Amino acid sequence: MKRRNFIKNVSLGTAAGFAGASGLQAGVLDSNPTAESTFNLNYAPHFGMFRNHAGEDLIAQLDFMYERGFRSLEDNGMMGRPVDVQEKIGNHLAKLGMDMGVFVLDKGGNGANTFASGLKEHTDIFLNGCRRAVEVAKRVNAKWITVVPGDFDRRLPIDIQTANVIDTLRLGAEILEPHGLVMVLEPLSDTPNLFLRTSAQTYMICRAVNSPACKILYDVYHMQKNEGHLITMMNHCWDEIAYIQIGDNPGRKEPGTGEINYLNVFKHIHEKGYRGIMGMEHGNAHPGKDGESALIAAYRKADSFL
Repeated sequence: MKRRNFIKNVSLGTAAGFAGASGLQAGVLDSNPTAESTFNLNYAPHFGMFRNHAGEDLIAQLDFMYERGFRSLEDNGMMGRPVDVQEKIGNHLAKLGMDMGVFVLDKGGNGANTFASGLKEHTDIFLNGCRRAVEVAKRVNAKWITVVPGDFDRRLPIDIQTANVIDTLRLGAEILEPHGLVMVLEPLSDTPNLFLRTSAQTYMICRAVNSPACKILYDVYHMQKNEGHLITMMNHCWDEIAYIQIGDNPGRKEPGTGEINYLNVFKHIHEKGYRGIMGMEHGNAHPGKDGESALIAAYRKADSFL
């Protein structure tokens, strides 16, 4: 399948799922006077974000998210959860009509095993992770898996490192593509040692891998730190962006707590036709129930662009 058609189909499929989830909303609103309407974009909280309201039980947290208008979930640590917990989460997401967002590929790439080195033992760790991720994705009905290539191998020329990363990702794509899964590559700002830094670099790598199973995870927080020009760079890389994450800068908290004009960013993303998941990959600016309520209010405000 051609890349452009794949992206179009992914967007339409996600939009259909979101619309279906919204259709379930009416009954919930009728039976629960505290339930809130959905958002214009499909924001995905993570476990723990609303624990002061919902408690520690993961299913209760999912119910709270749904009642507050959220229709997706992110869980970076899903691969580390017991199988029965994964199945329980997946079943409850299906019951609510919620989508599963990204989880992080376990041991996919880090300072200890970097794709840039081209070493077989590093590649084998990654490919084993891809095979295990297929089974996890089935249990929770996931489509997107976060992949980070790891650190630079500064013993090698940069172009050789890039070629090694591309070769490794192609092997991973061969495992994931037949299952309709997508590894979304996330350029990060956490340390200067991380190989993947910018959206343009990630765009180039996705083009070289040339598979519908390898796309960009555009994390607004990291890209504000590493390159800025958010709307311009999103436009340049748009054909390869399959997933978006959120966090204000500085602080990596909810929209409105930093320098990013999220009202304009969200409006632009909506006008581009994106109806995929918007992962809330950040902390809460304030503690307790008040902080959780403030976080929801911040999203209502930033989402009020229509």
